[in-house]
Amino acid sequence: MRVWHFSETAYPYLPPAEDYDSIRITLPNRYFDPVKGAELYNRYLDEWLIAEDEGLDIIVNEHHQTATCIDPAAPLILSALARQSTKARLLILGNPLANRKNPVRVAEEMAMVDVLSEGRLDVGFVRGVPYEVLPANSNPARMNERMWEAIDLINEAFTRHDGPFSFEGDFFHFRNVNIWPRPYQQPTPPIWVSSTSPGGARQIGARGYRLATFLTGFDGTRKVYDSYREGWRAAGLGDDVPTDRLSYSGMVYCADTEEEAYKGAEKLLWYVTSNKVPGHLANPPGYVPTAANLQIMRGAEHPLKAFQQKPSVENAIEKGIMFAGTPDQVYGQFKRMYDYVGGFGNFLMMGQAGFLEHDETVAGVKKFAREVYPRLQADFPGTRVSGY
Repeated sequence: MRVWHFSETAYPYLPPAEDYDSIRITLPNRYFDPVKGAELYNRYLDEWLIAEDEGLDIIVNEHHQTATCIDPAAPLILSALARQSTKARLLILGNPLANRKNPVRVAEEMAMVDVLSEGRLDVGFVRGVPYEVLPANSNPARMNERMWEAIDLINEAFTRHDGPFSFEGDFFHFRNVNIWPRPYQQPTPPIWVSSTSPGGARQIGARGYRLATFLTGFDGTRKVYDSYREGWRAAGLGDDVPTDRLSYSGMVYCADTEEEAYKGAEKLLWYVTSNKVPGHLANPPGYVPTAANLQIMRGAEHPLKAFQQKPSVENAIEKGIMFAGTPDQVYGQFKRMYDYVGGFGNFLMMGQAGFLEHDETVAGVKKFAREVYPRLQADFPGTRVSGY
């Protein structure tokens, strides 16, 4: 079991939510104070390095034109961490490929970070969230197809070393691909792809990449993992799916007492409760399949939307999107999730969000790293086979 420290690098100092229509895309940037922003960037970098000192690995991500994440260029943060850190694996999850116009540039950026870190990079790819189709000036239709073609091109750029080659796909056309530098890790750094749907997970499993799913709870995660295993086996990759191919992300706060832990966990809920976005940005035409839109019209909704109506730490723990309490309680909650979904080898730990201050973040990370993580490593080794 590997645990990765995760922060969405939020800028939470905003006016009351009723004063704006959306926290993403249209929120005026006059609400961003560059002085506070500089303090936050340096604070978040410090917290990643403290997590490394405590034995955790590091994950970064990116979003665009939003206060929920002020890292619009994750390779820049990643390059700083590649230079400042010394031993942690560095996961970027990820590069929003369907909204990037030049996959070759992505391959160059990732290869450079891999060399700079001396082979500590894990490369993650994502389709991109629906809100960011508009600012990317992108087409919401066929985004999955664009993402997979971009991954194929990047993989080829990583692994071809005999001079230029051309690439002619449905979406991307390059006459001369010959990246310098090439990756430190050969043939490629480990590749991750995220998905919260069974259909997406099945495609990832068929390609043998590592899967990450976020806040999908007990039943959602089980369906996603089952589909990944189906895709893996159908592709002839073997009957046994290693747990190190599967990852889950949830919010975590650990403290000496339940009361203290719940106070920290309450602040983490900002990550879910602050996400005020109008429907036309959350579901642009063509982003989700027709069948899924029919379900939405018939009343189906994302599980997190229902949670947002009555958010609480207790409810989040019950749904499997948060792990909070004393070390024994957090371990028990983790074991319950692990057993229910058939196991996973990586946990992406959101240990900071919203108004959780630096000292509180560090205290929670240290408590988890020192009193929970060793038990997870001992009881859930990465050599296990996933399944029931």
